[in-house]
Amino acid sequence: MPKNMTRADIATFYDRLSQVKPAPDTELNYNDPYTLLVAVALSAQATDIAVNKATHRLFPIADTPQKMLALGEEQLGEYIRTIGLWRNKAKNLIKLSQMLIEEYAGQVPEDRDELQKLPGVGRKTANVVCNVAFGQPTIAVDTHIFRVSNRTGLARGRDVLAVEQRLEKVTPPGYLHHAHHWLILHGRYICKAIGDPECWHCAVRDLCLYSPKTPEGGFPKKKKPAKKKTSRKMRTKPALKATK
Repeated sequence: MPKNMTRADIATFYDRLSQVKPAPDTELNYNDPYTLLVAVALSAQATDIAVNKATHRLFPIADTPQKMLALGEEQLGEYIRTIGLWRNKAKNLIKLSQMLIEEYAGQVPEDRDELQKLPGVGRKTANVVCNVAFGQPTIAVDTHIFRVSNRTGLARGRDVLAVEQRLEKVTPPGYLHHAHHWLILHGRYICKAIGDPECWHCAVRDLCLYSPKTPEGGFPKKKKPAKKKTSRKMRTKPALKATK
């Protein structure tokens, strides 16, 4: 089996995904670069649904660095305590807001390296903000994109940075802007982690190097072999010796 997808197949791969979802976007709710940055920072080890529920209450109260700072760490915690690692995230968001005010005039920087200087902002978060808020051709590799890239042969790599660099190299320029969202949505709803991937209705099934392809209804479950019953031998009492 080939190790990686061919360049021609990669172009077809993205073309098919673009037909399924011509204008993909993040499933996180946000209003501007700052609220996007907050939402993405909160989404680490949390679902988009959980983050959206929290920010639905939070953003009407604190949607700027100044308002977030005025809210304070303790009060912020009350809004996001349903999200994993909320204490650490609350601390980082307050520090992040303070730093934006002091060093960036309250504006979210458009440079990835500058974004990564902010507390709690790693490369993945910075890539999402650069792509979604500022239209840059960055690809943020999360668990879904890492799985899809390795499973399909699109861009295999041992770690997220290797996959990111490979994706940026092999993705045709015309598809770079939306590549992140096409891949994450494909991994979230079709090429799933839990259970078998849903190959039977996958738009790129014939291009994917994964094998064997999951049939509709999934693979039949293997029956466990029945345990053999062992018959117990009755212990016979020794014959009584005749007494003289």
